[in-house]
Amino acid sequence: MRIDSHQHYWRASRGDYHWMGSAVQPLCRDFLPNELVPQMHRYGIERTVLVQAAQTEAETDFLLQLAEAEPTVAGVVGWLDLDADKFPSRFEHYRRNPKFIGLRPMLHDLPDDRWILRDRVQAHLALMAEADFPFEFLTFPRHLPHVIAALERHGALRAVIDHLSKPAIRTKQIQPWADLMSRLAQFPNVFCKVSGMVTEADLAHWSVSDLQPYVAHVWSVFGPDRLMFGSDWPVCTLAASYDRVIEATDTIIATLASQEEKSAFFGENSRRFYNR
Repeated sequence: MRIDSHQHYWRASRGDYHWMGSAVQPLCRDFLPNELVPQMHRYGIERTVLVQAAQTEAETDFLLQLAEAEPTVAGVVGWLDLDADKFPSRFEHYRRNPKFIGLRPMLHDLPDDRWILRDRVQAHLALMAEADFPFEFLTFPRHLPHVIAALERHGALRAVIDHLSKPAIRTKQIQPWADLMSRLAQFPNVFCKVSGMVTEADLAHWSVSDLQPYVAHVWSVFGPDRLMFGSDWPVCTLAASYDRVIEATDTIIATLASQEEKSAFFGENSRRFYNR
């Protein structure tokens, strides 16, 4: 089974997408399954992981309702307030829904780069680690020292780094990102999504060769068993179509992987991480 481990649906009129504005005008409309599913089928992608795009429980509820109606959605990575006293009860409430398969705060949008190290957040990460519940880090490279510090306290946390932590592909900067990712890869329960690259490159002029060094590095440090493909649709459409993202990723992975490893990258690793 081929799985897209990272995509979004939203209904713009819901009104809680804090990032919508003139800078991303093409994204300020509805994106729903009727638009993506035919594109998935062209590449034999059978299921997706639907990831939150707003920092509200209302967004999580919307996505879970959508997942119930759309059979191609394997599950939802939602949002809950990790820095709230009520988090344990809300977490238990949502965990009863079998479509709720992960949790993601939008760390790279928060004003405090050290937010993940707050005492209350740390206590709730411990709760998630004990439950073996998947957690997603949405970060820029500057956040990674704090992510590493959090993981040093919660080594059992089942976690994934979204979008390779958004390295500076546009300027071809590799350090300190590469060293930080090497350190993250030392935690055996940490995976990495090969996703979101085209929007960190030159939107209008990126090439496969721009992306290749970053994928090659995570391949070398995480290995073929802890990487998974994600399209980041529809955010990717700021720089590339769904087709082009898949084709570019396929081209790069073909230079690194055996056929068995490629199959794991495009499906099995995601299924294993999310227990799907």
